Amino acid sequence: MIPEDLRYTAEHEWVAGDGSGPVRVGITHYAQDALGDIVFVQLPDEGTEVAAGDSLGEIESTKSVSEIYAPIAGTVVSKNASLTDEPELINAEPYAAGWLVEIAPADAGAVSALLDADAYKALTES
Repeated sequence: MIPEDLRYTAEHEWVAGDGSGPVRVGITHYAQDALGDIVFVQLPDEGTEVAAGDSLGEIESTKSVSEIYAPIAGTVVSKNASLTDEPELINAEPYAAGWLVEIAPADAGAVSALLDADAYKALTES
């Protein structure tokens, strides 16, 4: 359950896109599975500037509250408004309808520096 065409962080976020334009960000299947049933998501407003590693918001599940971290530096250009009423989309479709935000990268090359699918798989199996 690790799509080959995405990039990943050690904190279990995924990034779709090559960085030449806005990239879509979400949490991985591994992360949503560890969290359990997601009941609330807090996301940044559009226009928010983020640095790589900054908190992007929080995901609350029936088990715990977890921070979401920015995988790259840039500007939040949109957030998934569907998650306000349907946070469970993250559990159902973490790589599709459950995406979190889109970020316009400050550095187009930052995406390629993230983990590829093989490296993320090795991380989650260790």
